[in-house]
Order: sequence, then structure tokens, then C-alpha cells
Amino acid sequence: MAFDEELASRIRDILTGKTDFTEKKMFGGLAFLVGGNMAVSASGHGGMLLRADPEQSDELCSHAGVERAVMRGREMDGWLRVADDAIASEEELERWVQVGVDYASSLPPK
Repeated sequence: MAFDEELASRIRDILTGKTDFTEKKMFGGLAFLVGGNMAVSASGHGGMLLRADPEQSDELCSHAGVERAVMRGREMDGWLRVADDAIASEEELERWVQVGVDYASSLPPK
């Protein structure tokens, strides 16, 4: 499955002018990186792949449409899937993008 070009464009619009970011195809989607660290991605599996503080995984997953990402058969703290329904409005998308940007910005640049 190809990533959602419209979602990628919406994410790009949010990030433009707010922070230095780069784009890179990875994990089957289009990732948006801050300081070389992935913040969010328009996922090739639908919705958005989000990086967050692993310590906040339980709280973030309590929101509808948000769950831990499964990688190599294992749920991963700090890697979340956000369903399309959970980011349908611009306000919702901005909120979740900011979670990813905040976490990526807290990491040492690569």
C-alpha cells in the first residue's frame, strides 16, 4: 500500500515554517524528520506513524484511534499508529504532529 499523499501534504503544511524538517521515504511511508529523528510519517499502512516519549505510550494510547505500532511482531512503546479517523480535523492532526515533533526535538540530532 502506498502512503496517503494527501495526509503527507497536510503534515507538510503544518511543519512548513514551524521547524526545520526533512522528508524521507522509510517504513513504507513518507517520514518527516526533525534533526534527523523521525517525528511522524504518512504511513504506508494507512493513517500516521508517530514517535512519542515511550513513557507516555499508555496515556497516548488511551485516545480513540491510537495504538502501539507492531514491529516484527512486537508492540513498541514510543511508536504509535494513529488512525485516519483520529486525525480527520486539522486540529487533531496538528495535535498529534506536535507530539511527534516535541519528542524528535528532544533527541540528539543525527
